[in-house]
Amino acid sequence: MKTFGSKAKGTRLERMKASPLWADGSFRNIRPIPPNLKSPLTVPVIGDFFCGGVRRTPVAPLPSLNPLEAWKRKPETGLRATWLDHSTVLIEIDGFRVLTDPVWGDRASPLTIAGPKRFQPVPVSIAGLPPIDAVIISHDHYDHLDYPTLLEMARLDVPFVTSLGVGAHLQSWGIPAERIFELDWWESWKPARGDLEVTAAPSQHFSGRTIGGRNETLWSSFAVKGSRHSFFFSGDTGLTDEYAAIRGRLGPFDLVMLEVGAFHPAWGDIHLGPENALKALSWLGGGSFLPVHWGTFNLALHAWDDPAETLMRLAPSAGAHLLMPRLGEPVEPSRSGIAEPWWRAVEASGKKADQPRVEEPIPEEIGKTIPWPLD
Repeated sequence: MKTFGSKAKGTRLERMKASPLWADGSFRNIRPIPPNLKSPLTVPVIGDFFCGGVRRTPVAPLPSLNPLEAWKRKPETGLRATWLDHSTVLIEIDGFRVLTDPVWGDRASPLTIAGPKRFQPVPVSIAGLPPIDAVIISHDHYDHLDYPTLLEMARLDVPFVTSLGVGAHLQSWGIPAERIFELDWWESWKPARGDLEVTAAPSQHFSGRTIGGRNETLWSSFAVKGSRHSFFFSGDTGLTDEYAAIRGRLGPFDLVMLEVGAFHPAWGDIHLGPENALKALSWLGGGSFLPVHWGTFNLALHAWDDPAETLMRLAPSAGAHLLMPRLGEPVEPSRSGIAEPWWRAVEASGKKADQPRVEEPIPEEIGKTIPWPLD
């Protein structure tokens, strides 16, 4: 299946093998992941994933805004972020536009007929985006590297900055090699013009679009510096003390985007969740906190709004400047006030909020190839 992508070979593979993170035929985390998380059929098991949990999807569409009018005006402070879905954010920073982990597809899955389906469309189409200066792709899981999205974005004249090995997927989907820039941790990319620097940094996760392809590509966080501002994007990660090193080498940050959703107590080494995200924020030295990786797909057993509610409860005591914009709502971090719990109105509008939605089952012959957890 073309959605699976392609394996690295030739010069690309040789560069991967030269990474200090490569060992015994695959990439590894600096701190080893516990053995119980190395199998795709770990807690929660497949049956729990598809049938367990309550309120895993919202009972009504989430409020969203069309950002096109706002995007016509430059951000007054020089830094503005628009959360579009999941981990997809358009950041305007000192005259540049950077897009993170673009996902416009209907499902976080290699299939068009099964797998986690998005709650609602993205507030703006790919065709409606303003000119983009760089696209960042953190790793190759389906909810971060989306085949139909990349097919459409291949027609755009934009550079893709990503982790080692991920370029093989991009090139197999029609993106020219000269527009693909693969980075090892602590390596940087700069555009031909202007003062912008994108640096890949450590994270603690895993990769793979099939079970047989586990950890054959690298996963990264990213730090982006403009002439006056900077931001940090976690991609997917567990809590790692490498965040202190990131702060020392690349911080401080005006805006910090950390994943908070699709977490489980058994996944603490590969996903943050809201409580660990606040710890990570502290280790990174603070900055305005925009939570990502929630409110779009049903990827875990917790209630869909649990990450947001937990952050609203804990952020004040943690001293965090929490940004909770609606989908498509541009925010300038230094001018944003107290976060408002807009999602509560969604649940209040429904009548059966305690009923879980069961996702369509993955066909057995395909399910055996998909790396679980999906993200």
